[in-house]
Amino acid sequence: MPLPPELIAAYQKALYVVFGEPELVLRIGEPSPGLDALLAARAASAAAFVTAANPRGQRWTDAANQAAVAGLLKSRLLEGCAWLAGEGRDAEGRWPAEPSVLLLGVSRAKAQEIGRVYGQNSIVFAELGKAPELVLLAA
Repeated sequence: MPLPPELIAAYQKALYVVFGEPELVLRIGEPSPGLDALLAARAASAAAFVTAANPRGQRWTDAANQAAVAGLLKSRLLEGCAWLAGEGRDAEGRWPAEPSVLLLGVSRAKAQEIGRVYGQNSIVFAELGKAPELVLLAA
């Protein structure tokens, strides 16, 4: 079943935040000099923002989401991947922040696989020099 347009719109408006000093805030369709600098510093050509929280857009408890993301971080799927902690934030504040990670140097195909394994509707993918894009995974 296709995702409702209002859910896709919420994903497109969300803030994808990478923790640090300062925080790096990624927005769909907006170039990010900060992300480009991070990728260049890590000799990476791409990154993906992924989570294991709230699979299929169904709200889980904070404890369940933390456990899901902890499982993601221990997963063999992330072996060899450098990552930074972050969270996805609803730009309108109606949905709680979702613990997430920015994977550095990951391919689009690998990022999509991770998202699908963890039941996600979408991921955010960005290549060096290009704006982050929303990649829908749900049928």
